Amino acid sequence: MAQPRHYLDWNATTPLRPEARLAMTQAMDIVGNPSSVHNEGRAAKALVERARAQLSVAIGCKPAEVVFTSGATEAASVLARLPEGHDVLVDPTAHDCLWSHVQIGASDPNRNGHTLAMGLANSETGIITAPPAKVDGHWPYGARKASWLLLDIVQAVGRIPFSFAWSGADMAIVSAHKFGGPKGIGALIVRDGLDISPLAAGGGQEMGRRAGTENLIGIAGMGAAADAAQRDLANGVWDEVAQLRNILETALSSGAKGTISVGSNGPRLPNTLCLIAPGWKGETQVMAMDLAGYAVSAGSACSSGKVRSSRVLQAMGFDEGLAGQAIRISIGPDVTKDTLLRFADVWLAQYAKVLARKAG
Repeated sequence: MAQPRHYLDWNATTPLRPEARLAMTQAMDIVGNPSSVHNEGRAAKALVERARAQLSVAIGCKPAEVVFTSGATEAASVLARLPEGHDVLVDPTAHDCLWSHVQIGASDPNRNGHTLAMGLANSETGIITAPPAKVDGHWPYGARKASWLLLDIVQAVGRIPFSFAWSGADMAIVSAHKFGGPKGIGALIVRDGLDISPLAAGGGQEMGRRAGTENLIGIAGMGAAADAAQRDLANGVWDEVAQLRNILETALSSGAKGTISVGSNGPRLPNTLCLIAPGWKGETQVMAMDLAGYAVSAGSACSSGKVRSSRVLQAMGFDEGLAGQAIRISIGPDVTKDTLLRFADVWLAQYAKVLARKAG
């Protein structure tokens, strides 16, 4: 008999929502190109604009501020298309898709400006960081001031209350598959009136900001998922998820006294538990749990396969050893209390064996 599987890696990707699946299936029957002016083209364009409106409601922005992309990584590439002489300053715990655009020499005071890029909710730890307050019309970053603020809201959408409008951010990046939409579709949110270079040159799609025929099926799924995610958030679904996360955290921490629950003393995503188990490598934990039928991770999915300590945890002050002994358990509304308690039993038993071997 096949081993039953339990998916506890929602921060890497979420299961596709039924609403998104239905919207995508229906979009497959739309034959027109959204850029065509005939009836079929207008039908396709209407589907794109409906999804744009659905996403804008979910994240609190204007529909015209939404630029559809292939995902958050492409959206983050706007950092490579800033005005000449505009440097990028990145928060130490930010995702790699932001860090890849750090520019050397950003301390030059004579540069034209700085863009501060940071995450609103960390994918590895779940820790929520409030956007800083502007000082004299600028975003502070250490001893320097940034002209623009780009927020990574990938993990926040649909899980915690957020509004692009009240965040004060100039740009934000979003990925559909983090809130129940399909993979391969995302968005860049650009504040109304902010002038940026196109992410892709060519035709005039996406208001001239990202050329190429729109991914109609993916966009439809993203819009439907955003609508459903916002409804779940309003109905308190993620409050219930937080209660389950806390039950799991208590079971693991009380069963293994030496563990460190990262970020437990402050605001976190309701579904995320980052646990350091001294003496047990993170990748070994992931393999052991996988063999037992549980999917968890040792950090960001974009860093999977790389045997190294978490850069995020080291930036938070953990030494390289402890940073390499962490796993991330991230859950969603489909995960049950029974599944989590059984996971805790399996994990604690495995950890006890690891400690016993080291003691012997």
